[in-house]
Amino acid sequence: MIPTIRIGIDSGGTFTDFVVAHGSRITSFKLPSTPHNPAEAILSGVARAIAGARALPSEIVHGTTVATNALLERKGARTALITTEGFEDVIEIGRQARPDIYNLMVVRPAPLVPRELRFGVRERVGPGGEVITALDQNLSIADRLAELKVESIAVCLLFSFANPAHEQAVAASLDALGLPVSLSHKILPEYREYERTSTVVINAYLTPLMSGYLSSLSHKILLVSRAYIPPTASKRRASPLRSKKAFVLPLRVMQSNGGSVSAETAAREPARAILSGPAGGVVGALRVCALAGIRDIITFDMGGTSTDVALCRGEARTTNEALVAGLPVAVPMIDIHTVGAGGGSIARVDEAGALRVGPESAGADPGPACYGRGEDVTITDANLVLGRFGDSSLLGGELRLDAARARLCLSRLADEMSRFTERRLTPEQAALGVIRVANANMERALRVVSVERGHDPRLFTLVSFGGAGGLHACELASALRIGRVVIPRSPGTLSALGVLLGDVVRDYSRTVMMKSGELNLRSVEREYAALEREAKRDLAHEGFRGERVKLARSVAMRYVGQSFEIDVPWSPRFDSAFHRGHRERYGYADASRPSEVVSLRVRATGITEKPRLSRSRVRARPAARPVTAAMVNLSRRPERVPVYSRDQLGAGAELTGPAIVTEYSSTTLIPPGRRAEVDPWLNLIIT
Repeated sequence: MIPTIRIGIDSGGTFTDFVVAHGSRITSFKLPSTPHNPAEAILSGVARAIAGARALPSEIVHGTTVATNALLERKGARTALITTEGFEDVIEIGRQARPDIYNLMVVRPAPLVPRELRFGVRERVGPGGEVITALDQNLSIADRLAELKVESIAVCLLFSFANPAHEQAVAASLDALGLPVSLSHKILPEYREYERTSTVVINAYLTPLMSGYLSSLSHKILLVSRAYIPPTASKRRASPLRSKKAFVLPLRVMQSNGGSVSAETAAREPARAILSGPAGGVVGALRVCALAGIRDIITFDMGGTSTDVALCRGEARTTNEALVAGLPVAVPMIDIHTVGAGGGSIARVDEAGALRVGPESAGADPGPACYGRGEDVTITDANLVLGRFGDSSLLGGELRLDAARARLCLSRLADEMSRFTERRLTPEQAALGVIRVANANMERALRVVSVERGHDPRLFTLVSFGGAGGLHACELASALRIGRVVIPRSPGTLSALGVLLGDVVRDYSRTVMMKSGELNLRSVEREYAALEREAKRDLAHEGFRGERVKLARSVAMRYVGQSFEIDVPWSPRFDSAFHRGHRERYGYADASRPSEVVSLRVRATGITEKPRLSRSRVRARPAARPVTAAMVNLSRRPERVPVYSRDQLGAGAELTGPAIVTEYSSTTLIPPGRRAEVDPWLNLIIT
């Protein structure tokens, strides 16, 4: 029998991370990303994983930035929008919300569909699903779209979530074009025409690119894997791996909601995978902290391009109100806040003499100056010049760092900064400035998800991961007065582990608009039953049945007159749960005020096989011995700091700061006044 492995992949802007689960053995590694073609790094990593394990992949779960980057860079398909006559400009009008209310120079992002590609059809469905105006059957849009050479089509008719018949008829009239068509009643069957239109347009905009990428990747993985089929394998045993159908199915894609779906589903609904990679990190952090008995956490994922943070009280909080590239995406996704501060974020001096760090990133090509090709100063260069890596290499010596080149570039930055000061700055002083500005940006992001939403960060544990997170986590924890920091084992590849730990998750919803006191429970039960039938059918297509399927009901509720709602679990006491949830979220509740159920929601989960995380036995007399020492600049002047190898720190090992802990995927800086201990799950707990 051919042995098999499971591979988790997280494609980042600088590195692509791999976690390989082979029975109870879990290994990980990183490769430089290939931004021009993300599949190149993935295929190299899959080949390395197969060769190292001498086994074939039975499943590959992929956290991808393809959809995110296409949306940010406006490199999606030429998309047309078909909507109800009179509503062609909804995506351009938007909402009255003004994030910068006193800014008179705001420039709103241009709509993804230009005016000449937006078409209105004569029809009207009422909010209860009744047909007010029949659909004009003399549609001539298909010929016009062919002339305009569109590549994808979004269809969003008014109140189609209550009655999808008109959308289905429009889709049927477009079949002859052979183009991908995104229908709003399938992507987002909820009210709010602007958010629904925006979401379905984004889905259509990304579908051709995502579909082509995943199809090509599946095929290439199949070809790579064929080359590793053991020659001793019989034809009968090897044959299942030689058909495209058999090998496309194991490729799954992480969604923004923290669950994965088949590549086939992700290709049809790419709007659900916009925060694919960061979601995997949150899932991984929650899992390792749950094993360690830690419930309330703030995740801090600092990679090469950006920093992603999320606050979790026992579970990941999802939202339907996310903005990506200034555009609303109303499908459920983990509530993650992102800032452009990663190891590759570029430092510069602006026209007024202020030091800026990010959001531009050196990425994987050319990368930080110390990688040997770039010319711009990055956060990684600043940390290297300050001696905070404890060495001049990363990835266990695979990536040598050019300290002299980093210092030269920082000297140029110091000269620029000196023009606006009364004294001459050294490269070390410039580097300290870069770190302080970067930390301020990341601290602001942590405050957004905690203090600004009514949470006291002192009651949470900061969980740091990503390749660059460990160098900044303790300083950020001190700024927010967080008493405990957790650095999981192999923090640089935790997001790749998280995509393997995630289940298959599908979300379903339907807007009903019923006042709580007038709720027809039989009608609600019928609606839930219909959603659950659809969920079970879709999960069966993904390969999940019986006990491997879990269904959870919830309701989106609000007080009558409010504009936005919150989700609460469905139960006989749903109204009381809503008042409690409202008080927790907003600080007040009014049980005498009438409430209403806006939407019914079902989350369907297909329970996947997960890597087994092993627990280590605590040593009777833990001892931590440094492997070397380094001259490290922590604030004003260099001092000698012990450097520990994390591979040599067993469960129960203790050490005190200042100290540096090095490992393959990351480096951790423990400042003075902090104490670290390795727990039985090999997490580094810093207090």
